[in-house]
Amino acid sequence: MTPASATTRTHAAFARRVDWSSIAVVAVLLGIGGGVGAVVASRHEVVLADGGARPAATAIPVAARSDELPAAVDTAHLELTSGALGAGAPAATIVPRASAGWIATVAHATGIPSVALRAYAEASLTVGVEQPGCRLGWSTLAAIGGIESGHGTHGGSALREDGTTNVPILGPALDGRPGFAAIRATPESTTWHGDPTWDHAVGPLQMLPSTWLRWRSDGDGDGSDDPNDIDDAALGAARYLCASGADVTGATAWHDAVFSYNHSEQYVADVLGAANRYAADSLAG
Repeated sequence: MTPASATTRTHAAFARRVDWSSIAVVAVLLGIGGGVGAVVASRHEVVLADGGARPAATAIPVAARSDELPAAVDTAHLELTSGALGAGAPAATIVPRASAGWIATVAHATGIPSVALRAYAEASLTVGVEQPGCRLGWSTLAAIGGIESGHGTHGGSALREDGTTNVPILGPALDGRPGFAAIRATPESTTWHGDPTWDHAVGPLQMLPSTWLRWRSDGDGDGSDDPNDIDDAALGAARYLCASGADVTGATAWHDAVFSYNHSEQYVADVLGAANRYAADSLAG
């Protein structure tokens, strides 16, 4: 693969830096200090990812406090199958998989391609087994995937059924120009983005090669950990977001996790809005 064969992601999400003027807006969105405002996205996710988010499911009212959890959830939509987890996980651990019916219903309601939605849901469920205290929901991953690459469709790319993109999605060259870090490519990172000189963020979740080397994951159990495969990328991103060990159903922990993915308060606000929109649409569908 050469750089010319890939679609290069040039929109502003990758190049953003901290915008301190937006902190007040994010505080209102997260309901911090005011008691009134949109509920943090991960609060919705506990209801949706564990509760089914299907029209036939009983909707659990969303509490005003982002760290309040429902007393009980319905997991009937899950199909439990054997699968591989990350290094150190018990060999006999059961990995939950989102059912085909749930995927079809929520994909229709939200407009998220079913291949992408499957990746987000199963990444959320897998880290729920690996790190049950994290409680990362699918809608945060969906919001990030939508912002970073339009769920693998940026620049005319499309997701294949196996989760790979038919055209690699690349971020701009990290060549030290204003607003960008200068990160030299390595032989391994060049195999992902085709540039022998400068690194690029890669894939539907726009992971930096150095980040992927730490969090690389095989989300679909095919024996390969490929950042250009949304199943692998979503699980890598989920593990990254859960790295602190915090319960991200809390507003502060959720904010910090998303901020660590892209150090921009505007980015956090954008992810919050998209996650809440997906959550609401999945219940309304």
